[in-house]
Amino acid sequence: MAGASNAADTDFRKKWDKEEYAERAKKKDQDEKERMQENEERMKQGKKPRKGARRDDLPKPTELMKQREAPLELDKNLGKTMVVQNPGGKGPGQPGFHCEACNRTYKDSVGYLDHINSRAHLRVLGQTTKLARSTLAQVQARIAFLREKTKAATTAKAYDFDQRLAEVKAKEVALRDEKKAVKKAEKEKARLELIKDTAMAQDDDMAKMMGFGGFGSSKK
Repeated sequence: MAGASNAADTDFRKKWDKEEYAERAKKKDQDEKERMQENEERMKQGKKPRKGARRDDLPKPTELMKQREAPLELDKNLGKTMVVQNPGGKGPGQPGFHCEACNRTYKDSVGYLDHINSRAHLRVLGQTTKLARSTLAQVQARIAFLREKTKAATTAKAYDFDQRLAEVKAKEVALRDEKKAVKKAEKEKARLELIKDTAMAQDDDMAKMMGFGGFGSSKK
């Protein structure tokens, strides 16, 4: 039973395909061997050795640079504890920010941003570093959109101010009513004490008039 329980506890871990990773390692070694041979030829010709992949292997750009439509969500895992699925290898599952297109992982958001804005990353996506020129209609539409957005934000801000002002006034009225109630209660208490004292004084006067001023012997 204990063995079955331990097996169930580790079901979440990633299953490794040894043949796939062996094929990747073999291809990597072959690419490295070809790169070293090419660098020897380049050094004989007085050229600098090549460090990374050849640019000829990258796809040729077929379109201009596009604006990102999906948010990057760089802070989505901020303050969270996560299980590292691939601590020693390359690819997804490592701590940091992973680029699926280039299969590269960066330890911080600064390096990741530099990469996704780089020429090499755009080349993998088939994009150039040039931006498309906007037409007059596009510029006018953008200006109209920004105006509406600013107007909506101003209206929301004014509404929030009016609502806040109404809340402050309501609190002032409630505080004023509370003070009036306390003052009225104090006056009523004082009035009742005055009536009580007056009644006691009248009772004493009536007792004196009827000869009940006190008890005990009197000296003549």
